[in-house]
Amino acid sequence: MTKTILFKNRPSGKPETSDFEITQEEDPKPAEGEILLKSLYISVDPYLRGRMRDEESYISPFKLNEPMESNIVAEVIDSRNSNFKKGEFVSGMLQWKELQVSKGTGLNKVDKKLAPLSAFLGVLGLTGLTAYLGIEKIGNLKAGETLVVSGAAGAVGSVVGQIGRLKGCMVVGIAGSDEKVQHIEEKFGFEKGINYNSTNNMRKAIAEICSDGVDVYFDNVGGEILDAVLANINKDARIINCGAISLYNETEVPLGPRQEGILIKKTALMQGFLVRDHAKDFGPALRQLAGWLKEGELQYDETIVEGFENLPEAFIGLFEGKNTGKMVVKV
Repeated sequence: MTKTILFKNRPSGKPETSDFEITQEEDPKPAEGEILLKSLYISVDPYLRGRMRDEESYISPFKLNEPMESNIVAEVIDSRNSNFKKGEFVSGMLQWKELQVSKGTGLNKVDKKLAPLSAFLGVLGLTGLTAYLGIEKIGNLKAGETLVVSGAAGAVGSVVGQIGRLKGCMVVGIAGSDEKVQHIEEKFGFEKGINYNSTNNMRKAIAEICSDGVDVYFDNVGGEILDAVLANINKDARIINCGAISLYNETEVPLGPRQEGILIKKTALMQGFLVRDHAKDFGPALRQLAGWLKEGELQYDETIVEGFENLPEAFIGLFEGKNTGKMVVKV
């Protein structure tokens, strides 16, 4: 028997374990043209919260009483598809199942000699690609500029900061604890970090550290931190709107400051970013990330939770700050 995790309820506010259900079914068998996959590592990501709402978005919402899905690294344990061999490893969007069959569409082979398999859900997966391509497509970093990153100890933010350092920028990270601030400074080379939970006036704190203003802001959280950074931007600043985790569990749209005047006065660019819009650039981006990783120029963190049945708790933990770097469940 193989376990599956179903989406049972659309949450109001922060998700709870009761919004999921673990079921069992007979082990599947591949038909002609299919492969049998065993899930090894499963990614949990903040954007999955948006898919729990029954509303139009850039990706379809989850359906009630059907399996959850996210990016997964799996092993081919049986194959009736000439494009895949038993023993190979693949990554792609798959269902939250211990075992499942696939026709192979949308799957990419991964090489565990290049990096640990879990890394293909993080620094060499969509999170690393998000960091790299967000900077390349919108950030347009120049040496000597000031880059501010929110969610700086997270999977995307930590890579963004390191790319900024490699490009010769002053990099300032915003994180949720003194330990995380110390970590991004010591391990990832951020010039300075700010603990937003112990800072009474974020606008002032950013102004004091970024004495020459902010040229590029990579935003993973939105909300009041975004407001504070915008108050400190330079002329022709670029703001990359990648995530808004501070708002994902809100039941109503909060009212914030009107920022149009700042954007006009500073002739600033503020643009949303979806990594899936840039699939044609994944190959070159992954080669660059893998090169930096091999050369020791790029470091990464993982928070690995053991046990398939702990997927819901790991996902909920994202909204409680329980992860440093990429949150991954090892099946």
